[in-house]
Amino acid sequence: MSPAVPRRILPVIVLSQFAGTSLWFAVNAVMPDLQRDWGLPAAALGTLTSAVQAGFVAGTLVFALLMLADRFAPAKVFLACSLAGAACNAAMLAAAGRLDVLLALRFAVGFFLAGVYPVGMKIAASWYRERLGAVMGVLIGALVLGTALPHGLRALAGSGDGAGIAFGGLPAWQAVVACVSVLAASGGFATALLVPPHAQAAKGARITPKALGVIWSDARVRASVFGYFGHMWELYAFVVLVPLILATRLSGSAVSAAAFWAIAAGFLGCVGGGLLARRLGSARVAWVQLAVSGACCLLAPLLLAAPLPLFIGWLLLWGATVSGDSPQFSTLTAQNAPPAVVGSVLTFSNCIGFAISVVSIELFVRAAHIWPLALVLPWLAIGPALGLWMLWPLVGRGEREAEPR
Repeated sequence: MSPAVPRRILPVIVLSQFAGTSLWFAVNAVMPDLQRDWGLPAAALGTLTSAVQAGFVAGTLVFALLMLADRFAPAKVFLACSLAGAACNAAMLAAAGRLDVLLALRFAVGFFLAGVYPVGMKIAASWYRERLGAVMGVLIGALVLGTALPHGLRALAGSGDGAGIAFGGLPAWQAVVACVSVLAASGGFATALLVPPHAQAAKGARITPKALGVIWSDARVRASVFGYFGHMWELYAFVVLVPLILATRLSGSAVSAAAFWAIAAGFLGCVGGGLLARRLGSARVAWVQLAVSGACCLLAPLLLAAPLPLFIGWLLLWGATVSGDSPQFSTLTAQNAPPAVVGSVLTFSNCIGFAISVVSIELFVRAAHIWPLALVLPWLAIGPALGLWMLWPLVGRGEREAEPR
């Protein structure tokens, strides 16, 4: 890293990303409690998760079109959205089982996450331009850990209606929700107070609809973006289904603990993939990780019934690779998109990718409550298969070799 960058900058951004994105799947970690206490239907798991994803899509478009992170200091936008997201997350404690209220709150959390995750990346990019690929691996790894954190907190809180770990007297699930909200707010304050604006931070370009054409017409951009779309078909469906998979072999707080580790394994995939990409290239690393995660989908019928150590090892490998290719897809798209529209291409590809995840989550959660997981999980491999096919030109020809634009 450049010696001019204060040493605290990257750790603060990483920890703040971790804290803020813990809001993303806070409900998923306590869903069994909500179903028990509030009588929510089984399908609510997919619907509430999809609401967050839809909110993120809407928020990303609004923030990009209004250029909020350029009109205002990004650290202040990050703080405001962290506080608003934390407040919406905490408000579910008063929802009293009303599914419509929960859906609105989860949509709002997703909307404000658009001012946390992408804005945090923008802040990091302003400070770390020369080695952004490696930094991206750590930042997206922090997102993965934030995704896993509520499951870890739920495991620590114990089972049943026991008192919360740090909020004496609260039921366990309420303690988890409160902890996540406090943590997210703390991350916002940390960034606002400890990360000053970079003196030479670049202004973003206005979002242009012609980037949608570039996504299809430019061969290199098409390869990386459609590879990313295949990845998104699998990724968030995996995150939502992990507790259901583990519940076939474990029970109680052991499910939450194992879910934490299965999802958190993606941190190693992100960071390790970033290191390997420096030697092998982002396309090859992304292709291999996507192939391995796709194989994990196809092997599900065998490994669901495997001895417990092999079963856990399968989920850890799946968790590491299903998330580990995320930084490489972002890097490839940023490298290959024409400089004039790179911001627009990234914005639109993220929005389409998260919209795909809404469809995938709804399909697979509903299917998992109708058919056995052994029949459902292999269909997740459709995304990796299509992604591998679309990404192959970058692997076979080299990342920077192009077909004619």
